[in-house]
Amino acid sequence: MRQRLTLPVAALALTSLLAAALLGERAILPRPGAGELACRPGASQFARLELLFGMGRRNGVAVSEEEWRAFLDAEVTPRFPDGLTVLTGYGQWRTGAGVLTKETSRMLLIWYRPAADSDPKIEAIRSAYKARFGQESVLRVDGAACVSF
Repeated sequence: MRQRLTLPVAALALTSLLAAALLGERAILPRPGAGELACRPGASQFARLELLFGMGRRNGVAVSEEEWRAFLDAEVTPRFPDGLTVLTGYGQWRTGAGVLTKETSRMLLIWYRPAADSDPKIEAIRSAYKARFGQESVLRVDGAACVSF
C-alpha cells in the first residue's frame, strides 16, 4: 500500500517543481514598508490563485474526468483564458460536521494581472463548483509572485 501511494506523491511533487521552473526563477524580495514585490529585471508582478477542489460528492460518487473538464471549459477558461495549471493529488479535510474526508483533489493554479472584476470571477468559479457537485467548500489561497515568460 505504501509503495502505491509513494509514486503519486512523488509525481505530484515533481509536477509542482516543474511548473515552478517553467514560470522562470521566482524572486520575491519585499520592499521594506512598501507592501509590494520587487521583481528582478524581466519579471512582472502577478497575482497567484490556488483553488483546491474535492473530487468526491456527498453521495459518494466521484466527479468524473469528463465532468471536471466540462467544468473547466464552462466556468474557468472563460473567466481566465490566458492559462492555468491543474494538479491532481490526494487530500483530506475535516468537514463542518467534524467528519474526516479523504479524497482525490485537484489544485487549480492561475497567475493573472489583477483587475476590478478578478474577485467576482474567482468567487463565481467557487460557487459554481459547490453548486454543481454538492461541495461544502472550495479552498482559496491568494498570493503574489514575480513571473517571467
